[in-house]
Amino acid sequence: MSNYDIGLLPANGNAVTRNDLTLTPGQPTDVFEFRINAMRNINVALTGISAGDDADLTLFRDINNNGILDATDRGVNNANAIGTSARGGNADDSINLADRGAGTYFAEVSRFPRGSSGNATYDIAISSADPSNLLPREVELGNLSGDVTRTGQVGNNDTADVYHFSLGLFEGVNINLSGLSADADIRLIQDRNGNRIVEDSEVIRSSTNGGTLADSIRGINTSGDYYLEVYQYSGNTNYTLTFDHYNTTFPLT
Repeated sequence: MSNYDIGLLPANGNAVTRNDLTLTPGQPTDVFEFRINAMRNINVALTGISAGDDADLTLFRDINNNGILDATDRGVNNANAIGTSARGGNADDSINLADRGAGTYFAEVSRFPRGSSGNATYDIAISSADPSNLLPREVELGNLSGDVTRTGQVGNNDTADVYHFSLGLFEGVNINLSGLSADADIRLIQDRNGNRIVEDSEVIRSSTNGGTLADSIRGINTSGDYYLEVYQYSGNTNYTLTFDHYNTTFPLT
């Protein structure tokens, strides 16, 4: 096991990243220790997992304040974990938690299955931004060629969902968020520098209607690669997200 001390997360929400890390058969687990000094959100994204490999993500708090991820922090069979993500294959994993208290936390990256041969590489990013400024491809929609509807939930234990899609020439989309029982919002992002971190200049459009009012982003008709983030504003809510695809009469690039 390798241990990395990330230190105090920036209060401004800037992400801390570590790239091109390796899990091996003899060292199938890495642990990243970090701290927050006030009530903040915690966002962790595990991306760039090498093809044909699988790695999972688990988050713990330093319960006994000894600076070591030990049996007390884990509990029996990781029962004390405060967040887990175990998507199959090399799909991105993520954990997004709201309003966690000051203290020390451990993000554990582990190979699956544990006895896998060969090496697996990955990238990890951690931040306290609200909403999350990390861009794991949690839901991969590919190139839109028709209408798409997805349902999900955001709340204190999963503050954000990220959808990845692209538009080709002669294509456009209207995006609608509905079915809310608490306040959630959406924003459309183009990760122009490919670092999987949201920067202010990369937010193309957003919709932040209050309460349970539906949100919409309409008339996106420029070809390219996009991320759509659904994020909690307050409370816990289910939602329905629709991508209404349409054809344009001429290419917009």
